[in-house]
Amino acid sequence: MMKKRSISASKASLVLFLCQMISALDVPLDSKLLEELSQPPTITQQSPKDYIVDPRENIVIQCEAKGKPPPSFSWTRNGTHFDIDKDAQVTMKPNSGTLVVNIMNGGKAEAYEGVYQCTARNERGAAISNNIVIRPSRSPLWTKEKLEPNHVREGDSLVLHCRPPVGLPPPIIFWMDNAFQRLPQSERVSQGLNGDLYFSNVQPEDTREDYICYARFNHTQTIQQKQPISVKVFSMDSLNDTIAANLSDTDIYGAKPVTERQPILLTPTGSTSTKVELRGNVLLLECIAAGLPTPVIRWIKEGGELPANRTFFENFKKTLKITDVSEADSGNYKCIARNILGSAHHVISVTVKAAPYWITAPRNLVLSPGEDGTLICRANGNPKPNISWLANGVPISIAPEDPSRKVDGDTIIFSHVQERSSAVYQCNASNEYGYLLANAFVNVLAEPPRILTPANKLYQVIADSPALLDCAYFGSPKPEIEWFRGVKGSILRGSEYIFHDNGTLEIPVAQKDSTGTYTCVARNELGKIQNEVQLEVKDPTMIIKQPEYKVIQRYGQVSFECIIKHDTTLLPTIIWLKDNGELPDDERFLVGKDNLTIMNVTDKDDGTYTCIVNTTLDSVSASAVLTVVAAPPTPAIIYARPNPPFDLELTGQLERSVELSWIPGDENNSPITSFVIEYEDGLHEPGVWHYQTEVPGTQTTVQLKLSPYVNYSFRVIAVNEIGRSQPSEPSEQYLTKSANPDENPSNVQGIGSEPDNLVITWESLKGFQSNGPGLQYKVSWRQKDVDDEWTSVIVANVSKYIVSGTPTFVPYEIKVQALNDLGYAPEPSEVIGHSGEDLPMVAPGNVQVHVINSTLAKVHWDPVPLKTVRGHLQGYKVYYWKVQSLSRRSRRHVEKKILTFRGNKTFGMLPGLEPYSSYKLNVRVVNGKGEGPASPDKVFKTPEGVPSSPSFLKITNPTLDSLTLEWGLPTHPNGILTSYILKFQPINNTHELGPLVEIRIPANESSLILKNLNYSTRYKFYFNAQTSVGSGSQITEEAVTIMDEGKMAGILRPAVGAGKVQPLYPRIRNVTTAAAETYANISWEYEGPDHANFYVEYGVAGSKEDWKKEIVNGSRSFFVLKGLTPGTAYKVRVGAEGLSGFRSSEDVFETGPAMASRQVDIATQGWFIGLMCAVALLILILLIVCFIRRNKGGKYPVKEKEDAHADPEIQPMKEDDGTFGEYSDAEDHKPLKKGSRTPSDRTVKKEDSDDSLVDYGEGVNGQFNEDGSFIGQYSGKKEKEPAEGNESSEAPSPVNAMNSFV
Repeated sequence: MMKKRSISASKASLVLFLCQMISALDVPLDSKLLEELSQPPTITQQSPKDYIVDPRENIVIQCEAKGKPPPSFSWTRNGTHFDIDKDAQVTMKPNSGTLVVNIMNGGKAEAYEGVYQCTARNERGAAISNNIVIRPSRSPLWTKEKLEPNHVREGDSLVLHCRPPVGLPPPIIFWMDNAFQRLPQSERVSQGLNGDLYFSNVQPEDTREDYICYARFNHTQTIQQKQPISVKVFSMDSLNDTIAANLSDTDIYGAKPVTERQPILLTPTGSTSTKVELRGNVLLLECIAAGLPTPVIRWIKEGGELPANRTFFENFKKTLKITDVSEADSGNYKCIARNILGSAHHVISVTVKAAPYWITAPRNLVLSPGEDGTLICRANGNPKPNISWLANGVPISIAPEDPSRKVDGDTIIFSHVQERSSAVYQCNASNEYGYLLANAFVNVLAEPPRILTPANKLYQVIADSPALLDCAYFGSPKPEIEWFRGVKGSILRGSEYIFHDNGTLEIPVAQKDSTGTYTCVARNELGKIQNEVQLEVKDPTMIIKQPEYKVIQRYGQVSFECIIKHDTTLLPTIIWLKDNGELPDDERFLVGKDNLTIMNVTDKDDGTYTCIVNTTLDSVSASAVLTVVAAPPTPAIIYARPNPPFDLELTGQLERSVELSWIPGDENNSPITSFVIEYEDGLHEPGVWHYQTEVPGTQTTVQLKLSPYVNYSFRVIAVNEIGRSQPSEPSEQYLTKSANPDENPSNVQGIGSEPDNLVITWESLKGFQSNGPGLQYKVSWRQKDVDDEWTSVIVANVSKYIVSGTPTFVPYEIKVQALNDLGYAPEPSEVIGHSGEDLPMVAPGNVQVHVINSTLAKVHWDPVPLKTVRGHLQGYKVYYWKVQSLSRRSRRHVEKKILTFRGNKTFGMLPGLEPYSSYKLNVRVVNGKGEGPASPDKVFKTPEGVPSSPSFLKITNPTLDSLTLEWGLPTHPNGILTSYILKFQPINNTHELGPLVEIRIPANESSLILKNLNYSTRYKFYFNAQTSVGSGSQITEEAVTIMDEGKMAGILRPAVGAGKVQPLYPRIRNVTTAAAETYANISWEYEGPDHANFYVEYGVAGSKEDWKKEIVNGSRSFFVLKGLTPGTAYKVRVGAEGLSGFRSSEDVFETGPAMASRQVDIATQGWFIGLMCAVALLILILLIVCFIRRNKGGKYPVKEKEDAHADPEIQPMKEDDGTFGEYSDAEDHKPLKKGSRTPSDRTVKKEDSDDSLVDYGEGVNGQFNEDGSFIGQYSGKKEKEPAEGNESSEAPSPVNAMNSFV
């Protein structure tokens, strides 16, 4: 007999559709099925019952429904039909019942206030929505009122009334000041639920004129503001002062101090009040008290406790808040206000009413023809709600009769229904606080059976566990389900099977022989259908070697094993846990394939370790405890290489693999990090050990891949941080069976060594690659692109074969296949080779040369036919050589040059040619054998170029006003010379160059006498040659005319016969010093090349200390030495960088003596005061004189001297051209005082401030500023101010002004 029972709760998640009602059909949530079945309408979405809308935006009243066929929609407004077609402002969304009222294009929200209801209807019934009340939100303005100032005595209570306008919905109230800052609230000052601001007692700091109540209407996002309220608090002290000012001295006056008062309640008033709240809402009770000191509020519930987890205190405990209230929360709630003088209390009687709420809401009912069913609608509330029924939106009392329907209060009973009984029923539960409306349809269906479980669905279970095979179905009437083993097997019966009402077949204890196909058959009076599913029963996962309890010494190494056995079709994963948590994130924990190793164990590693093995179907685990103990005292640890492994064992021998295991030797205090496995081939290379593989130090077994026909022996080497151990003793030998070769020779090539042969070469197989005895090679070849058969030959174990008698350089297809006594290797791949090359047969033709310029030409040629190359085309070689120079008509030794152009190029560039020359060239093709014949020589000429510089330029015979110049021809004329160009210019003592003079000289000249030169003047000459193309590079020289006879007194004349200008060596002369107390100005004269970099060396005279060196900035000829010791003799010399041994002679100077310091306040001395007055008068006179001279516009002799001095970095500049201003009069040799007029743009760079114009003064009596700059004759240069000074009269530059602008 078939056995039926329900599935236990633990199996519920594995089963679909196990809870169908006997009295009605459940329609499975199958999308395809739902699309095919007819269904009455169901409301899926609707607007809220109380729908407040924004009057500025369109009104959207939602009504969405589903059904089969899709329902149509209609609306009522205020109980009558709402014809949306007659209202242009109202539209209904397509395929929806949602209404859109167009307010933004002229509609008014107030015109659409009312109660709306939606009906969704199809051929099987009609569903209705709730009554949706549409109301536009309102945010009215505050009524105008005249607010009198509040005058309050300190300590009294005060209430500031807000009285906001009535809005929809009600506004949110808050108090702020004129600065839009929230007013602070506390136990003393707080806002009530009605929005009023309560002061339990006022204080002087409460005086202000901007207490403003704000009302925020969230729906319209507007805020309304009440007029500011003024509060004036009179303190006792100010009141006493007012009284005293109005009474005579004889009057007795005084005011009472602030009086403390016991609490009284400001709200609510009286001793009792009542409060009604609805079930599920939030209950808010409030007590605000006056008193001094400020009272503290406490709440209790008479006869009970305040509900836990739902009670909250707000507003400094003045508000009691209870969430989600129920009838049990009804009762008396007492608030107690207390201070040190007493207390006050108020009792609020709370009654909790309830709008209707569901106990059992009606549910959709799907029945088969002739079945029975019920719709139940049960609701509760306070007071008890009334239950009424509607059918398709019409009260059931006036709905069409249905003989199968009977109404019994909150229940409708259906008996022997037919398809015409389908309808939508509405249950309405209502009382004075609200209503509930629920739609539930009765759908009578006649459908043949359908099986929803996918065909051939695969179920996998572990042996000895339950198997649940689904057969989700639907049909009306409800089908009967039967199960069969196999496709055409017998029906399943008996106690070993359990058949569930939802069609599921349960096999309580599945065995391996339960694997197979199972067929589910569903039938009712309208039809029959079947479905097949597959069941696979897997072997359970087992841990065959579990981790074991371990005791390990601290800093040792421990390993736990977890060896498993599992079904081969399942993929297991192993997870290790420590104390039921994840393993520590520590590199000391090494998880292997079937073990866990912990290196360098510490005390915190103590605990329980669990191995968990998971598959997709089952999970097993095993645990072991690790105990860590202290290591016994040991002598000094000696680290060494590990001892060799031992006891090597081969197991699991197969043709291509073997398992090797070993026991590690002593690690000698340094953990083993890895094992290296080596092998010996005793058959092919006895005595030679090869590297096989390397495994981690925690592994003692390894699966090794083997090759056929090798007599293997293995050995193991242990490795730690110290080094490698000695090899272990070899393992036993294992000879693998012979086999065909697995691979063919590599690097097969075909290259001919002679024009009539083909040399085929390859890399032979290694000994163990032969896979068996009798290794040979089958060499095959055939000419490519010719319909020839393969020619093959079998050769011994060699690596080369020569094919003779081949055509010259033709392609061949080549392959080499290995074979041994057991057979051939796999078919080899083919390679392309070529027979031997021969020299090319023809030369390139149509050689053309295009001369680009005097040093570059481009050569073109036609490529030779590839067949005539007779080899691999490597490129073309161009041979070219210079025949003669066209300017000299002289031949020289021919030196041929060669340029190679790779590949099949047909042109190339010839660089580095000599101008105005005749060249020849030819072109040859090149292959791997060599070069072909040369093309006929091609002659080409290069045009003229610019010449090189003349070979020499000599200047001789200097006189007062003339010099003689001689020169040689250019080494490379590069054409026909047309002329020479001579340019020269004088150089003054400051190395400035004068005007440049240019002379053109005929090309046939080789000397020139320059006349009418200035006496005793240095000249610089620039000389170059020209061709018709242009000027060549120039040669330069300098020379000096001799001095005037009248000025030669005291100067040695040149030696008799001296006709050449003596070469000019650089020299520094006339080193002068002008010393002050702590600094000295050094100046000198220099003759020599331009752009010399000078330095100054100095030291104490007579000292053996090393010279100190200071670098001079730029090429100027003066420098200031600072930081000298007063009254000390110094030696000084000047040198030039880069000129070896080039220095001036030494000069000696002495700094001035230090001024004695006297501890006298000279400011009080009469002579000092008189002196200061005289100095002031003198300065005034000088300023007047300077002003007069400046107005005359005179310029100073110093200016002319400065113009003669060529150093541009110290040139004075005029104001009208952006340069420095004029100099002082020549008669005025006084230094400028601080505060004198200085142009605003006369700034001195920091790196230039060490230099002075020593040329204008000599000796220790010369006048200097503190920084050593000379001011005896030159007073236009700005004095250097100390970095921290603020006395400079220099106007700020625009850059400084911009940087300082904030």
